Amino acid sequence: MKQLLLDFTEAPAPTFANFAAGRNGELLAALDAAVKGQNTERVLYVWGESGAGKTHLLRAFAEATASRHSRYVRAADFDGAIAPVLVLDDIEQLPEDHQVTLFNAFNERTFAFLLVSARSAPRDLALRRDLASRLATGLTYRALLLTDAEKSAALAAHAASRGFPLADEVRSYLLTHARRDMPSLIGALDTLDRYSIETGRPITVPLLKAALRPETAA
Repeated sequence: MKQLLLDFTEAPAPTFANFAAGRNGELLAALDAAVKGQNTERVLYVWGESGAGKTHLLRAFAEATASRHSRYVRAADFDGAIAPVLVLDDIEQLPEDHQVTLFNAFNERTFAFLLVSARSAPRDLALRRDLASRLATGLTYRALLLTDAEKSAALAAHAASRGFPLADEVRSYLLTHARRDMPSLIGALDTLDRYSIETGRPITVPLLKAALRPETAA
């Protein structure tokens, strides 16, 4: 259903390689160090508003540390099972009883490394104060939203990695008409590349429009 390309294309699996860092280079470096076991801290806390890529990074981290028995789970769905490398998304959604579970895991050193995300800084968390204090003892980074210019540059870089140029007007059209989170934008661009190869046409704004409405394409 190519006419639904820009709205419904499936985003690629999250990795560090397909994360557009923008101003988050220091955060990405800290996560890479944690994957390699080079961090001295047991906790890494990532906070920021929705759309900044927190879930992407947490899922990528869990996949990269799978050999260390990592576990990714949304905090609202946490069942209390503590993994050696525990990755909890949206920590502010952690149920009250499991806040106690996680606090005890800190004290008993049940996990080797904990990566969490939240929308607010540790001091502003609506959690038990003793747990919030524990979460603040490690490294804390704010995930910053990409600007449109950074998204455009990331799209151009991704296109170059796939071996084709991406004109400014095509990037502008994507940013205007596609979902604006980077995984969806990258997924749309990859699908567009395949459509370009299939039709034998270069990637242009008219091709984008044809991909949306192939039945009207010349």
